[in-house]
This record gives sequence, C-alpha cells and structure tokens, in this order.
Amino acid sequence: MLTLLHLLSAVSLLVWGTHIVRTGIMRVFGANLRRVLSNSVERKPLAFISGIGVTALVQSSNATALLVTSFVAQGLVALTPALVIILGADVGTALMARVLTFDLSWLSPLLIFVGVAFFLSRRQTRAGQMGRVGIGLGLILLALELIVAAATPITHASGVKVLFSSLTGDTILDALTGAVFAIVSYSSLAAVLLTATLAATGVISLKVSLCLVIGANLGSGVLAMINASKQNAAGRRVAMGSLLFKLIGCVLVLPFIGPLTELLARIGIPDEELVIYFHMFYNLIRCVLLVPMAGPMARICERLIADVPEEDPRLRPRHLDLSAIDTPTLALANAARETLRMGDVVEHMLILQHEVMHGKLTQDREVRRLDDDVDVLYTAIKLYLAQIHKGDLGEADSRRWAEIIEMALNLEQAGDIIERMTGDIAAKSHATRRAFSPEGLQELDSLHEKLVENLRLSLSVFLSNDLTSARRLRRSKHRFRLLDRRYAHAHVDRLHQHNVQSIETSALHLGLLGDMKRLNSLFCSVAYNVLEQDEKDDEREELDDLPGIAK
Repeated sequence: MLTLLHLLSAVSLLVWGTHIVRTGIMRVFGANLRRVLSNSVERKPLAFISGIGVTALVQSSNATALLVTSFVAQGLVALTPALVIILGADVGTALMARVLTFDLSWLSPLLIFVGVAFFLSRRQTRAGQMGRVGIGLGLILLALELIVAAATPITHASGVKVLFSSLTGDTILDALTGAVFAIVSYSSLAAVLLTATLAATGVISLKVSLCLVIGANLGSGVLAMINASKQNAAGRRVAMGSLLFKLIGCVLVLPFIGPLTELLARIGIPDEELVIYFHMFYNLIRCVLLVPMAGPMARICERLIADVPEEDPRLRPRHLDLSAIDTPTLALANAARETLRMGDVVEHMLILQHEVMHGKLTQDREVRRLDDDVDVLYTAIKLYLAQIHKGDLGEADSRRWAEIIEMALNLEQAGDIIERMTGDIAAKSHATRRAFSPEGLQELDSLHEKLVENLRLSLSVFLSNDLTSARRLRRSKHRFRLLDRRYAHAHVDRLHQHNVQSIETSALHLGLLGDMKRLNSLFCSVAYNVLEQDEKDDEREELDDLPGIAK
C-alpha cells in the first residue's frame, strides 16, 4: 500500500511540476505567447508550428488548449485555425515526452537549487519567474525518477500482475483504461510516461502499452471538454473538435494494433522506447493528416454546438477569462479590455442623455438600463482583479492593476451621474413643459460635445499610456473647466436680464453644469496617472546619473 502511495505521489509531483512550468512561462511570456498565437492564424503551417512551440514552452497541451479556447470564446481567433493550433499542441506534447525520458537525473537538483534561489530573491521580477520555471522542470525530472523507483516493486506483486493481465486482448478496454489514466493524472504526458515505465518492467505487453497510449490521447480530449464546459458555445467547439480528432485517430489505428505491434517488435529496441516513439509518431502522423480537415471539422462542431441566444438582456462580461488568472499580464490585459467596453457603454449613455435633453424622453429608460450594465461590468472587473495574486505582480503590473480598478470605478461613478442627470432633465424640464433657453441649450450642447471628446481621449490614454495624449487630455480638462465657468456666468447674466426660460430652468441648468464638470474630472483623472509616472521615471533617471548615489 505504501509503495502504491509513493507511485501516486510521484505522478502528482509530475503534474504539479508541469503546472509550475506552465504558470511560470505564462507569467513571463504570456503576452508574447498570446501575440504569437493570434498572429499565426492566417496560415495553417504557421498555426501548426506555433501550437508545437507554445506547448513545448508550457509543457502541456492542455494549457495550450485552454489558451486557444479562451481566444475563440472571446472572438479573437476563428475556429478553423484554432483547431490547427490544437493539432500542433498534440505533436508538441509528444515531443516533450521524448525529451523527458532522457537521462537527466543530474539536472534535477541543479534546476531546483538555482530555481529556488532566484525565485525567493527576485520573486516579482522576470528572473524570479524563470526561477519558478526551473523549479518546475527540476520537479518533473525528479518525479520521473520517483515513478520508475515506485513502479519497480509494484511489478513484483502478484495482485498487480493479475490486474494488468486482464488488459490483454481487448483493445477497446485497454484504450479506455489509458483514457482513465490521463483523466485521473490530469495529463496525457504523465499517463504515457507511466505506461512506458510499466512496459519497461514487463508488467504489460507492448500491445497493451500501445492501446494505453492511444487511450491517453483520447483522455486528453475528454479533459479539454471538461475544462471548456464553462465556456460559451465558441469555446466549447474547440474542445469538441480536439476530441473528435483524437477519436478519429483511435478509430483508424485500433483495428490494426495487432499487426502494428508485431511490426514494431521486430525493430529490436526496448519496449519503453517503442512506447515513447509510437506516441510521438502516432501524434505526428495523425495531426499532419488531419490538418486539411480543420475546416470541415469546424463546420461539424458548429452544427453540433449551436449558439444559444441569451435570454437575459443585461450586458455580460466578454473578456474576463478565468483561465488567464494564473498569468497576470494576460489577466490585466483582459480586465483592461473589459474596462474599455465599460467606457463604450458610458459613451452611449452620454449620447442618449443628449437626446433626452432635446426632447426624446423615451431614451430615459434606456439610460437606466445601460447604467445597470455599467454596474454589472464594474462588479465583474472588480471581482476578477481581486482573484489576481498581487504578490506575483511586478512593479509595472501592480501599477496597471491600480489604474484599471481606478478607471473602472470612475466610469461606474460617471454612469451614476449620467443616469441622475437624465432623470432630472426628464422630471424637471420636459415633464413640466419647461424648456432651456436657446442660448443655454447651445451652451449645454457645446459642453456635451467636449465631454464626449474627453471621454474618448481618456480611454485612448488608458489603453496606450501615451504621454503626449495624456498632456493633451490635461489641457482639455482645464479648457473644459474654463468653458464651464464662462457658461455659468452667462446663465447668471440671463437671469439678470429676466429671461423667463432661464429662470424656470435655472436650478436644473446649473446642476447640469456642475455634473458635467464632475464627469470631466472623472474622465481626465487617468492623464495624471501617466504624467505622475513619467515624472517619477525622470527623477529616477536623474538620481541614477548623479555620481556617488547608491543604486
């Protein structure tokens, strides 16, 4: 029993090491990996190669599948190139199985020692995250040694021999057992390496080993379906296509597993080597042959998984991919994109508020509905950012985290102000048949136009952190305040002239001027974050240039 526990713990260590490598690589190169996958979708060969490369980096085809699935779910990548990338990922994980079976026992303690030293001393830097990757690689190599050590005594147990002897002869049962191995270990790579170890000790025959390998590939497809179960229809289609591709491979190869086993046995190399090489060439040949079928498979998946129309009319988050939480750079980019959507809704509210001011009272209800959408997006962004572990954020990412939450909060407050402004206009002006004076309405229109321009510019500054645009936004804020003050004085002058319309709408008019000034301040606050950071960078450079200053 203790030996079996050692084996299970070694497999768990292998899975954990793979997870550490994946998260470390994603935190260092996450944005670049995203750009590579996004830019490689135009050509199938490039998409296929990118799938191999990314999987080699993150040490897991499941991790690549999660990343690609999230892109498809967000509408960034079409289904056909995504399926090609998934096929490349299957080849990548097969190649890594070959690499990890080499005798690299001397490398394990070195990687763990150096990795821990870098990770603990420079945790929030790229070097620290690369140390995390070193720890993961060291654990993977160590786990492989432990698997071999733990599996050896198990093979001498009579009960184990009887158990595995039941797998002989029935290819379907053997393949299903391999799928279960992959699902339980949460890794087809771990299942294949375990199968190679069992084959090396003679517990299972070569034929059973090959069936287990084929089943392990099928199990990874089932894992992808489980991981994508919470995605939208577009994301689930990627996992469905991957599973169908693996199922096609099983159907085509399993009937010929007997003659294939006899052919491989004549090569004269150890069974564990045959298992690894079979796994590699099986995936390579299968995936290369199926690449031209990516288009038809995409159409089949679209028929099998149809888009379900949303009954809830409220706006839902689109870019907050939970699978990216372990990669702060990607998670922050997702939160920023969702915040930009929030800004678009606020802009729409401003446009509708302007229509209400010109007599279209029916738009008041739509403004209230959009404010509810803004609240939904704000809550989603806030909870999403709260899931990011701030201890893993570097200085730049921590600053970006604060900028996003501040921008989202400002937009949420702006939505509340616009809703109140619209309600006041409907209740105090048009509902009581009171209208603004022509001069006053023209002034409000002018301020509204400037307000929309500043909102658009602020979203651009938030996205790009461009210093020139930030300075332009700061100047626009000051010009807006001067214009607002001038229009307030002009309104008082009209009151002095006993303008009846100005007198009737005075409280509302001055209230709108104040609300617009507050909105402008909320929109333009992002400029000061960029300018303050630029000043800090300049001060740091000046200190670095001074002689005798400790760096």
